[in-house]
Amino acid sequence: MPSLNKVFLIGNLTKEPELRYIPSGAAVANLRIACSRKYKATDGTMKEDTLFTNVTVWGKMAEACNENLGKGSPIFVEGRLQSRTYETTDGQKRYVTDVVAERVQFLAPKKKTSGGSEEAIPDEASENQAAASAGDDDKPPF
Repeated sequence: MPSLNKVFLIGNLTKEPELRYIPSGAAVANLRIACSRKYKATDGTMKEDTLFTNVTVWGKMAEACNENLGKGSPIFVEGRLQSRTYETTDGQKRYVTDVVAERVQFLAPKKKTSGGSEEAIPDEASENQAAASAGDDDKPPF
């Protein structure tokens, strides 16, 4: 029977993207996003949970994320889960699950502030503009 590994997330960046290049020259960006949900607890009070997720973005899409996103930027991520293990300096084994992005859509443009820094602002950016700036040309045409 076939299986499916697909993730859809909408959230805000908790910090600036971290762009680096691996020895082959490929770009990779690490993003950290916060996704919140509100719900009513059994006692009737409203509660909010926030999930913090690491997202890895590759290629031109990684470079576009680095250029166009900043702390607080709202984004939509479509991707897959990937687990990995590593050993700490004191010998303990750690397990981590991240999202590997297949598509990133910018939900608001980055705007210059009066101080020269940039911040994400809410805007009615069209889906086509956001998808195009996210580097959809990395995908094969099939």
